[in-house]
Amino acid sequence: MLTRWLAPRCLRVSALVVVMLLVPVFVEAQTGQVTLKGIVSETVALSVRPDLIPAKAGLDVVRTGNTIRITWSSDDSKGPVIRVPLLVRSNSSFKLSAKVESATAMLTQLSVIDVRATGRLVSPQAVNGLNVPQQFEMHGSNESSPLDISRPLIVVSGPRVSLGGTLESPDNALEITVLIGVRPEPGHRWMVQLTFSGTAE
Repeated sequence: MLTRWLAPRCLRVSALVVVMLLVPVFVEAQTGQVTLKGIVSETVALSVRPDLIPAKAGLDVVRTGNTIRITWSSDDSKGPVIRVPLLVRSNSSFKLSAKVESATAMLTQLSVIDVRATGRLVSPQAVNGLNVPQQFEMHGSNESSPLDISRPLIVVSGPRVSLGGTLESPDNALEITVLIGVRPEPGHRWMVQLTFSGTAE
């Protein structure tokens, strides 16, 4: 009785196995190759070189993927200036923007003062193809003039940076040093929050 019940089912299983084995062979005979297609998502990652920022600068830096949030506070009323080295890694063309928020100080300087490749996995076009809007180039004459911070500012844009590596590799980033200056309100402890965001173009 059990044999009668199993026999037809064994035949079905055997037939299914034969079909499963024959179908790939048939497909290979017809096409001669198997093609896999995939898409790598565009990625832009930001970080900061903390070893190049003086400890006494009074900065609090928070990194989240493609965003760097810098909180700068001080009692210094002399219009301080700091240099912030940003590291940009990307597998596509990118855009770096800045959003500035402060109720106690005015932003007077936001300039790109240096750009360099960190190693062999940086695209040769990354430095030469960088586009810095004129307002963010280094000019001595505008250091005391407040900048319009009512909307995000496009600081720099450029072609693909990284040829390989990971989001933490030491030799695949573009180091962009930004000069930041503020004019505090007199008689108050001041605070400025700058958010740098990198996006694919």
